[in-house]
Amino acid sequence: MIKIKNICKEFNGKPALKNINMEIKDGETLAIIGGSGSGKSTLLRLMIGLIRPTSGELWIGDQEISHLSDSELDKVRLRMGMVFQYSALFDSMTVGDNVAFGLREHTKLSEKEISKIVAEKLELVGLPGMENYMPGELSGGMKKRVSLARAIAFEPEIIFYDEPSSGLDPIMTAKIDELIVSTQKQLNVTSIVVTHDMVSACHIADRIAMIYEGELIAIDTVENFKKLQDERVQAFMGYMKDD
Repeated sequence: MIKIKNICKEFNGKPALKNINMEIKDGETLAIIGGSGSGKSTLLRLMIGLIRPTSGELWIGDQEISHLSDSELDKVRLRMGMVFQYSALFDSMTVGDNVAFGLREHTKLSEKEISKIVAEKLELVGLPGMENYMPGELSGGMKKRVSLARAIAFEPEIIFYDEPSSGLDPIMTAKIDELIVSTQKQLNVTSIVVTHDMVSACHIADRIAMIYEGELIAIDTVENFKKLQDERVQAFMGYMKDD
């Protein structure tokens, strides 16, 4: 589904990512972990096409996206869903209008068809009948669910999650983790989850990749990842246990 070949990214001459090579399989959930400033969020932004690499190739399916025009990139992004760290809902719109936003912008579906999709997606994320609520009336966890409903409204092939458990308590974090797992199973999508939460990563992912100071230092199944003897991996996992 996604191939990353020798990707480098610099900001003002300083390397943020160095020769990243990675393949993400169709239908798998990959968790990308790393400390603050490691480069994991930069990698996510590259995959979505929000920024372009300094060098290297980035393939979504059979399309290399790093040199596409903005309009061509927009077409590729229609195959993607994005759940932002802070939900990024429009505060002045109802929950239903937030979920419908992309459908109204990019399709010619009737309002009746859009309403049906909105209702289906809200039910899928455990918020049936919440169309007329405003974001200000929702808890942090509910906002994340609305953000996911909006992300899956297009029936995307790939869903990106940016720190989905950020700012949530452990109970709500566990619920969001379950939602990511159930969404992947029901929709058979490819999921990429950027997180600093090792517990979540182990729970939701098929494989875990770790970025350290701009380099991919490990990528493996959850069970094998836990056994890695690399000191940087062990230190990160140990820190998460203490946390």
